[in-house]
Amino acid sequence: MMGFEFATATRILFGAGKMREIGRLAKPFGSRALVVIGQSAAAVQRVEPVLAALTAAGVDYATFSVGGEPTLDTVRAGRKPCELVIAFGGGSVLDTGKAIAALLTNPGDPLEYVEVIGQGRPLTHPPVPFIAIPTTAGTGSEVTRNAVLGSPEHKVKVSLRSPLMLPRIALVDPDLVHAAPACRLDALTQLIEAFVSAKANPLTDAICREGMQRWRVGGNENWALAALFSGLALANAGLGAVHGFAGPLGGMYNAPHGALCAALLPAVLDVNERRGVTRIREVRAIIGDIPALVRDLPIPPLRTYGIRREDFPVILANAKRASSMQANPVVLTDADLREILDRAW
Repeated sequence: MMGFEFATATRILFGAGKMREIGRLAKPFGSRALVVIGQSAAAVQRVEPVLAALTAAGVDYATFSVGGEPTLDTVRAGRKPCELVIAFGGGSVLDTGKAIAALLTNPGDPLEYVEVIGQGRPLTHPPVPFIAIPTTAGTGSEVTRNAVLGSPEHKVKVSLRSPLMLPRIALVDPDLVHAAPACRLDALTQLIEAFVSAKANPLTDAICREGMQRWRVGGNENWALAALFSGLALANAGLGAVHGFAGPLGGMYNAPHGALCAALLPAVLDVNERRGVTRIREVRAIIGDIPALVRDLPIPPLRTYGIRREDFPVILANAKRASSMQANPVVLTDADLREILDRAW
């Protein structure tokens, strides 16, 4: 018997110019907002229309800047009193905002709530209302129920996860979106892994097929939509071995998540297909020559980021424990996992 659950953001707005509606959308949630943004000068400049719209709507705000991928300390520093949280940026910024919103209403240290290294305490109180505005076509974090956070002292990335963390509003404006190669390939990887996942269902299948078609056609609007669809799919079908490796690698090395996913993708597809995952043929029919895409963008191999062969045993052990690995369509052997690392290295 078929059975599945599908959960996503309360409200999704997509379209060119939608950012101009942020004041009207934010006002019902309160008059004091925390706006989470990136640290770069470009990020600060790009958020100015959002801040102006909030002011015009009578919403006061404070900003909190995020440099690089978020850590538990980032979230600790960002817990500032407010009535709503708005995140404007890439996946790291959105995850930071999502985690801050959740932990403003749930007392205790972030470590108490995260998976793997923490206690994994469930959230018991709804987060502060959270609005996600992505500026990259990559993670789909605007519609997911988790935030990925680094813990440098443990050399891992872990998730803070709860259905309560789904954003109240996801506002996707293709005019804002920068579709860098690594971001685009992260979105594609998420669509593919959710499509072949052991947890896939008819609804995520339809989303993934349309998302892959849009990704292949290309252009900012299609890439923004593909990234949104990838978030919808992964939040409800899980991922696979690519992300099973990428999470631990990102925690151990200073390596961008999207580039790690892209470097791992061709080998993971080949190994899964050899192990009998027939859906990968449909993926190849839609997308075409995936190894050529990775070469042409170009995406560097894993060794570029200081990943050493002598570290492979630790990487393999961490990857096998990763939550994403559990949704891979087949159980991969140690030899399979080592082959993937060797080829991506």
